Amino acid sequence: MGAYILRRLLLIIPTLIGIMVVNFTLTQFVPGGPIEQIAAQVQGQGDVFANISGGGNDTGSAVEAQGYEGARGLPPEFIAQLEREFGFDKPPLERFLSMMGNYLTFDFGRSWFRSISVVDLVIEKMPVSITLGLWSTLLAYLISIPLGIRKAVKDGTRFDTWTSGVIIMGYAIPAFLFAVLLMVLFAGGSYWRIFPLRGLTSDNFADLSTWGQIKDYAWHITLPVIASTISSFATLTLLTKNSFLDEINKQYVMTARAKGLTERRVLYAHVFRNAMLIVIAGFPAMFLGVFFGASILIETIFSLDGLGRLGFEAAVQRDYPVIFGTLYVFGLMSLVVGILSDMMYVFVDPRIDFESRAG
Repeated sequence: MGAYILRRLLLIIPTLIGIMVVNFTLTQFVPGGPIEQIAAQVQGQGDVFANISGGGNDTGSAVEAQGYEGARGLPPEFIAQLEREFGFDKPPLERFLSMMGNYLTFDFGRSWFRSISVVDLVIEKMPVSITLGLWSTLLAYLISIPLGIRKAVKDGTRFDTWTSGVIIMGYAIPAFLFAVLLMVLFAGGSYWRIFPLRGLTSDNFADLSTWGQIKDYAWHITLPVIASTISSFATLTLLTKNSFLDEINKQYVMTARAKGLTERRVLYAHVFRNAMLIVIAGFPAMFLGVFFGASILIETIFSLDGLGRLGFEAAVQRDYPVIFGTLYVFGLMSLVVGILSDMMYVFVDPRIDFESRAG
């Protein structure tokens, strides 16, 4: 197992470099770079995208002032100064190597459009995203595992049929559409005003008692967490059911029943551990999926200031230090979580040997 983990860790390096190379290259052809953004704001022309027509330009190389649609009329010295400040006076390869060298020491620089370092900015926004990811994952597991086991035991019954219909509907509904539906129904859209419309806490949160803060926090996260859970809940329930059905039909279960064991003991003493292998081992990956996947739309809809919204705003503003810094961290976390998932498999079932399979 040690050699397998070492190979996976070494594989992180070329994989992460490949991710960064692809995304860095793509940004060179995306119109509306940071210099165009600033030039458009200086001239009072609003969003730079309204001033760009035709194909994309190379945002990573030093270009003449007339190359910027939003920079017409601005002094060339001003444009040249912006290029030096952003580092665009250097070739793309040199900028990429310099960036990756800094990233090896987790030096992500400062945001171009916020007076704060990228690390501090991520730390500031992370609690909101962790809240959504953690509570959504826990809620999905608490509901899906018992429901999946029940569906496996009652396979083919009316209970299994109507719950499958509900699960399929939940899987088919996009998270953002379900979030809008929750807002319309329960946040004062057109029907009931039970939950708040935006934010993670109330304005008077600091003045509340400890119990009052807990209730206020739970009151605010209810709708975002439910919206984030809907798709993962459906997937996890069906995964649990199918895992239990596969185990129930195996020979060792028939042997246990033949020995006179009760159905409950057979289910939870013998089937549970084997059936839950794939479900439990997938916890890190599922958390990361909820953490990064649904956070952008959910945070935007409910006006939550988290990492998803930060990434969206950075992409719109072409704030490259924030874009590449968060991409590097999230890519690294995803690769490490993949290794943790494999280790979880071995922890849950020591019979699994990735080393022999790799050989």
